[in-house]
Amino acid sequence: MKLRIKGNSIRVRLSKTEVDELVSGSIQHDSTSFGNSSFGYTVQPVNDGGSLFAGYDNNIITLYVPKALLKDWSDNSDVGFEAMMPLENSGHLHLLLEKDFKCLDKTMEDQSDFFDNPAKTC
Repeated sequence: MKLRIKGNSIRVRLSKTEVDELVSGSIQHDSTSFGNSSFGYTVQPVNDGGSLFAGYDNNIITLYVPKALLKDWSDNSDVGFEAMMPLENSGHLHLLLEKDFKCLDKTMEDQSDFFDNPAKTC
């Protein structure tokens, strides 16, 4: 699972295995250790809702995904889901959950569990 944060935007990318597990109902979690503390990020399927929403508690960002959105996601060509979550201060938090695709350029990262990139060439 990869997490990208910029301003009021959170983007999560999942490998094939993580998408399969999420679709089958399993919570996906990862964390980064800072020695005496850690920062966690979780993607959790939920029964309710029509779009993505998020929360932050105890140093963990949780992205909630309605199960209705996940139906057949492992097997279809949908890249992901996007939402603008309203905030109390009348701003918004941009949420994006995507399948992780293999890079088209050279990288040292193990991409064996990533989705084939639909843009096979640059």
